[in-house]
Amino acid sequence: MNKFLVGGAVRDKLLGLNPKDEDFVVVGSTVEEMLSLGFEQVGADFPVFLHPETKDEFALARTERKSGTGYNGFVCETENVTLEDDLMRRDLTINAMAEDMNGVLIDPFNGKGDLDNKILRHVSEAFAEDPVRVLRVARFRARFGSEWRIAKETVALMCELVKSGELDNLTKERVWAETQKAMSEPHPEEFIRTLSRCGALSVLFPEINPLSAFLAINWTSATTPPGKFASAVFHLDPATITAMCARMKIPTFFREVAVTASVLATENHKNLLQAENLLDLFERTDAIRKPVQFLEAVPVACKVLTTDFLSGALEEMNGEEVKVTPEEVASVPREKIGELKRQKRVALLEKLLVQCGV
Repeated sequence: MNKFLVGGAVRDKLLGLNPKDEDFVVVGSTVEEMLSLGFEQVGADFPVFLHPETKDEFALARTERKSGTGYNGFVCETENVTLEDDLMRRDLTINAMAEDMNGVLIDPFNGKGDLDNKILRHVSEAFAEDPVRVLRVARFRARFGSEWRIAKETVALMCELVKSGELDNLTKERVWAETQKAMSEPHPEEFIRTLSRCGALSVLFPEINPLSAFLAINWTSATTPPGKFASAVFHLDPATITAMCARMKIPTFFREVAVTASVLATENHKNLLQAENLLDLFERTDAIRKPVQFLEAVPVACKVLTTDFLSGALEEMNGEEVKVTPEEVASVPREKIGELKRQKRVALLEKLLVQCGV
């Protein structure tokens, strides 16, 4: 059997990057031979194996034939499949290159040329058989940035995929997985712009205004995936964000950060320089109980108070200075204890605002 390094690892090496993972394709072998050599088969649908020592992925060269809807509707064939056959089923030419064990590049679809010219181009018409590829192209734009362009013919296929209704067959979990990865890339605004360009954004996230999202992500000082996602949606009202997150099965933490950013965006920030108003905001956003979510939202939508100040203030909100003593509990009616604690918090915030020169 012959083995070849394939896909993203080859692409990243040519870009001068250290590959995160190394995947290999095996030509001229069988499932039985791989198992006899100690490889561990993973997954029932595709002939993919883990190396017994390195745990690298080794897959038998395969072709895929469309047999149904969605990204799972494929029949896999491995008998008499060549390396070029295997590479032809891949999404983009820059991901359809291989290296033999001597480091010789095998590039039947000019992926190196497209890499040099910063072009994202589909390998074959089979691209249109897998709806998740629309999201993957958008995610590569998020990784590489606006200097990279998508080939016109690839954009046309993406538009066809959207019009065909195939995106409706993607699970919410798969859509979110690709979206979350895009929010981790250096240019997540390009993910939004690419999905909007081919019509996919209005299908998957009809609530999002593409221009508002693009500009907000591009300008925000938020650096984390939850902060970037919040930047894309904080122009929406909290109820719309909550409904969208429920529909798309978006994790609670991302939803809470986005909702908090939406609330912050509607505040008169000058009013937050007053202790009563700042405490009111903390209470409405549940910031005292969930400070991490609140602080993730601050760079998105609050320009008056720094994250450092707000972080320190929230930490103090549960400190010794605002605790109600046993003597105070004994001296006031039970229904007044909550108000007493709130007064202490207001006084503490006033002191902190003075200390920072506000």
